[in-house]
Amino acid sequence: MTGEEFARITGVSRETLEGFETWHRLLEETNAHTNLVGRSTLADFWERHALDSYQLWDHIPHGSRRFADLGAGAGFPGIALALGLKDKSLDGQVLMIDSVGKKVAFLKKVIAETGIPAEARSIRVEALDPDTVVDVVTARAFAPLHKLLGYAHPLLKKGAVGLFFKGRRFEEELTGARKNWTFEVEVIPSRTSDGVILRIEEVKRVR
Repeated sequence: MTGEEFARITGVSRETLEGFETWHRLLEETNAHTNLVGRSTLADFWERHALDSYQLWDHIPHGSRRFADLGAGAGFPGIALALGLKDKSLDGQVLMIDSVGKKVAFLKKVIAETGIPAEARSIRVEALDPDTVVDVVTARAFAPLHKLLGYAHPLLKKGAVGLFFKGRRFEEELTGARKNWTFEVEVIPSRTSDGVILRIEEVKRVR
C-alpha cells in the first residue's frame, strides 16, 4: 500500500497525508539508530501501521474529543488519532503515555513537526493523574488484557470506552480477564490483519 492509496481509503486530506508522511520519515530516521518498531515492518508502514491505527476512527463514539493511548510506543495508534482530530477539525487532544524516554522523545518530535493536538508524557501508566478524564482509551501491543484493564480502569470507570488491539488469541485473553473483571465487549475484526479490536465498556473488578 502507498500513501496515496491510504488517503483514498481513509478520505484524509492532502495536508493530513503529509502529516502521516512526516511521521513515516521520522520513524525511518529514528529507527535507524533507536529501536522503536521492528525494521521489517517499516516497509509496510501504510497498511500495517497507518491504516491499522486509523481504522479506530470507524469505531470511536460520536462526540469523542479526549483520548489516552497507553504504552504509546512509536505512536500507534495515538499519532494517527491526533492526525484524525486535525483532519476532522475537532477540538480535542490525544494524551500518549510511555515509560520509555526515547520513545516519548520521538513522539514529541513528531508532535512538534506535524502540529497535531497531542501530548506525550514519560511516565508509567500507573502514575497517571487519577483525576484524568478521557472519552476513549486505546492500547496496541501493550499488555495482556487482564493487566490492561487494570491499567485502564481509572479511565474506564469514569465512562471512557476502551478500544484495544488484540491478536488471534484474543479469546484466551478474554477468558483470562473475566477471572478478575466483568465488562461488556464487542469484538471487531481488523481491516488490516487477522487480529481484532476489542471495544470494552462497563468494566468492574470482580470482588
